[in-house]
Amino acid sequence: MIASILCSFVGTIAFSVLFNVQKKYYLGCGLAGMLGWLVYCLMIQWMTPSMSSFFGTVAVVLCSRILAVYMKCPITVFLVSGIFPLVPGAGVYYTAYYIVENNMVLAAEKGLSSLKIAFAIVLGITFVVSIPKRYFQMDYWKNRGKLKS
Repeated sequence: MIASILCSFVGTIAFSVLFNVQKKYYLGCGLAGMLGWLVYCLMIQWMTPSMSSFFGTVAVVLCSRILAVYMKCPITVFLVSGIFPLVPGAGVYYTAYYIVENNMVLAAEKGLSSLKIAFAIVLGITFVVSIPKRYFQMDYWKNRGKLKS
């Protein structure tokens, strides 16, 4: 499991290089991808792959929002790279492969599984991005007690 998590860290950084992310954000991108994969690996023991992908995505988006505020850059810098380990690329590949092989039962099975994972990723991103920005800023939490009195 440790090797898998380290590979997700390195793979996410490699994906960041591919998307021309500035060098100062590489570590943050790697951490976002690694955190999402860690949550996915922990949850897959008790849940379906789509539910595990949902919780992994929530972790990636929360980490991305925090890093975006902390490093003063757009959330997409960390989100696009960090979501990379969770994308069901192999499932989509095997769907196309089984279609070419004329095995429609396996193609439908893999395609539906990939679609569920993709939908879970979209829901995870939507839920966390809909949280107001002020909750991710330190000034809000420092001044929260002062606003009540």
